[in-house]
Amino acid sequence: MRLRCRPGSVAAIADALAKRDDVNWVALSAAGCEITCATQSRTREQREELLGQRLPRTAAVIDINAFAMLRQFVGGRGHYWSALRGTLSPKEEAALGSSGPPFTESPVVTRDPLRLTPEDEKMLDALAEDGRASLVDLATAADLTPGRVSRRLDALLQHRVVHIDVEIAAAALGYHARANLWLRVHPSAAKSAGRALAQEPEVAFAAAISGPWNIHAVAHCRDLDELFEFTSDRIGSLTGLQSMEVSPVLKHVKQAGTRLFDDRLVEPSSARARR
Repeated sequence: MRLRCRPGSVAAIADALAKRDDVNWVALSAAGCEITCATQSRTREQREELLGQRLPRTAAVIDINAFAMLRQFVGGRGHYWSALRGTLSPKEEAALGSSGPPFTESPVVTRDPLRLTPEDEKMLDALAEDGRASLVDLATAADLTPGRVSRRLDALLQHRVVHIDVEIAAAALGYHARANLWLRVHPSAAKSAGRALAQEPEVAFAAAISGPWNIHAVAHCRDLDELFEFTSDRIGSLTGLQSMEVSPVLKHVKQAGTRLFDDRLVEPSSARARR
């Protein structure tokens, strides 16, 4: 979603959105007058409460643009990301399974969704608290045997119900120019453009979306000059590109479910906040 708000109201609205379990990304842009956020509601009622009731009734929200993510081309770079180049030796990277291309493409939904059980909820709460929790720890939390936890966790990962990632505060690594890229490409070039974006080390996320822009991407660059070179030379030459809006991020409030303060990751107040 892109929310255009009255000056002076953005911080309070962004903070309220960041406190919600179903909002996992919140960023401020447009000189602090626009909020870009991502929602992942678990029920239709939860989604309609936010989009159909709460936000439209917020007087400080001037305009709402909501888009559906249709196809995800990349989500998170891990050790592929350019900021981590040279940190690991080739042998260490190979041990982590990084020999393949840094590219993933996946549908947003699965045709046969897997429903969470009460035991799943307990196990995921424990993982949200500590992503390195052992099978014994998860079994204790869910009141299951380690063997059952192992099999269930494998099923949740395979069905993409659970996603495990490493979160990075980009500014702490010297990447101070972050931007949302809104691209309008010819419909026949949407897939090729998304796949090309996914190959770029500066791109942390890329997806096909509904609405006037059909590709959305998030770029991390060291400074505005690098952002300009990247968007004009490499993104600007994409086949089928018709127009592009570069919207620099003024401040990240929440990323992947984790709050940020002064560009530093903040410990969540609860396990559910990181899910």
